[in-house]
Amino acid sequence: MPLKKGSIVKISAGVKHWHGASENSWFTHIALEDWSKGQPEWLEPVAQEDYEKL
Repeated sequence: MPLKKGSIVKISAGVKHWHGASENSWFTHIALEDWSKGQPEWLEPVAQEDYEKL
């Protein structure tokens, strides 16, 4: 999903996703979280091989 300055993305609860940028770009985000149903589950780091495919 290409993001542009000012993009807003809503990720539904339970959807596995990654916060980050490709090697030659940058990414900043502000997260608004509702922990009323529990804290987020942090998953495994992105493998270097997968990261390099971006």
